[in-house]
Amino acid sequence: MKRCVPSGVLMGLLLVSSAAVAQEEAGASYGRGQGWSMLSGQTLGQGTALSGQVGWPGVSLGLLHGATSRFDIGGKLTFNYGREGLITSVVPGLKLQAWMRLMLLQTSRVNLGLSFAPGPFFYFYERFTDVGLSLPISLTLGIPVGSALMLNAGMDIPFYVIFGTGGGVVVPILLGGGLEYFIDRSLAVSFNVRMGPSVGSYAGVAGRGDARFTLEALLGVAYKF
Repeated sequence: MKRCVPSGVLMGLLLVSSAAVAQEEAGASYGRGQGWSMLSGQTLGQGTALSGQVGWPGVSLGLLHGATSRFDIGGKLTFNYGREGLITSVVPGLKLQAWMRLMLLQTSRVNLGLSFAPGPFFYFYERFTDVGLSLPISLTLGIPVGSALMLNAGMDIPFYVIFGTGGGVVVPILLGGGLEYFIDRSLAVSFNVRMGPSVGSYAGVAGRGDARFTLEALLGVAYKF
C-alpha cells in the first residue's frame, strides 16, 4: 500500500531546502567585499582607481590600474609635512613613486598581498635640500567583513636612502591596521595606521644606531572606474 506524503510536509521540506541554499549562498559571498581594495592584499582585478589620502605625514594622490587579476600598477604623488613619518621632524617634502601591488593569496575569508612603491623624494630645509630614494615594501593581510567592510593588518618596511654628505640608510619597521568601507561598488572610504621605530645611520634623521618613533595615520577615499 502506497503512502502519500502530505502536501504540507512537502512544502516544509521545500522551505527548509530553500533556506539552506540561501544560507550557503550567503556564506559563499560573505567576506568577498566588493571584489577590489586599495589597502588590503586584494588587488583591483580590472579597471582603474583614483585614490587620495590625508593625515600624518602628508597628502597623497594615487592612480592604480589592474594589469591582471593579481597585479596592479600605477603611481603616487605625495606632499609631506612630516619627514617620512617621523613625529619629531616637521619639514615640507615631495615624493614621486611608482606603485605596484601583487596578490599572493585569496580565499573567501582572507587575502594576502605584497606592495612596492619605489621613487625619489626631496625635503626642503631653509638652507639645503635633502634628496633620497624611497624603496618601501609592505605585506598586508586583508579580512573581508560582509560586502561593505574590509579590514587589514600589515607590516611595512619603508626603507629609504639619503644621498650626499651626511646621508645614509634608514629602515623603519611599522606595524598596524586599517579598514575600508565601501559606500557602493565604486566608492570606498578608509582609515589606515602604521607605527614603529625608524633605525638609521643618518644623524639628521634617526641618529647612528638610534631609533625614532614613526607614525602614519591617514584618512582616504578611492573611486574605481
